[in-house]
Amino acid sequence: MAVEVKELLEAGVHFGHLTRKWDPNMAPYVYMERNGIHIINLYKTAAKMEEAGDALAKIAASGRKILFVATKKQAKDIVAEKAGGINMPYITERWPGGMLTNFVTIRKAIKKMATIDRMKKDGTFLTLSKKERLQVDRLRAKLEKNLGSIVDMTRLPGALFVVDIKREHIAIKEAQKLNIPIFAMVDTNSDPRQVDYVIPANDDASKSIDKILTHVTEAITGGLNERKAEKADKAEGKAEKKEAKADKKAAAPAKKAKAANEEEE
Repeated sequence: MAVEVKELLEAGVHFGHLTRKWDPNMAPYVYMERNGIHIINLYKTAAKMEEAGDALAKIAASGRKILFVATKKQAKDIVAEKAGGINMPYITERWPGGMLTNFVTIRKAIKKMATIDRMKKDGTFLTLSKKERLQVDRLRAKLEKNLGSIVDMTRLPGALFVVDIKREHIAIKEAQKLNIPIFAMVDTNSDPRQVDYVIPANDDASKSIDKILTHVTEAITGGLNERKAEKADKAEGKAEKKEAKADKKAAAPAKKAKAANEEEE
């Protein structure tokens, strides 16, 4: 899907940070300086968005999950809506330390949530004292707040998509340690060398974040649809093979009878 530079301009994707706050490694993506602010080259942003979109679509088509990370106020709701809409895991509250590098422990915490839910269903919860019930409820609420959006992530993600790499530096470090590809919106105050797929963009304005995430999630949806189509084709192929086998079996007795009749004659 082609990216329109005009739309990026309208969303304010081109506004970088104050020139004194810039990271020199972002120089290739800076178009000019205006009123003490760096202006991002939107033609490069558009090209990088397409490149990232293609790569994310391939990861989604392979069946791997893409974990979205954005804990800043302007991005939280947008990421929750966009990532949740395509059934991808996301972290919008505090990044749980060891989320990737200590994934086994995180899975245990998620299982604890499932155990509490089971207790409520089978009535065990009601056998607890009032104080214990209150403690369990508080624990469930805390786990839900921090990990509720990654309940379906049963293994490490195939990629990370980050909004503001400076703020989410712990997530970046963990992904680097495990060689998980990192896709990110990178503003002029950040070092793009930490990211595998850089999307130079304003990571502070909600309009800009929304624009980039809309493109990214649409690309992922394309990959998911491709996977669905492949699965359907495989299922169809299997059904056809089964049908052909059944026809062969049904035809076998008739062939035998014909051969026997020919021998008698």
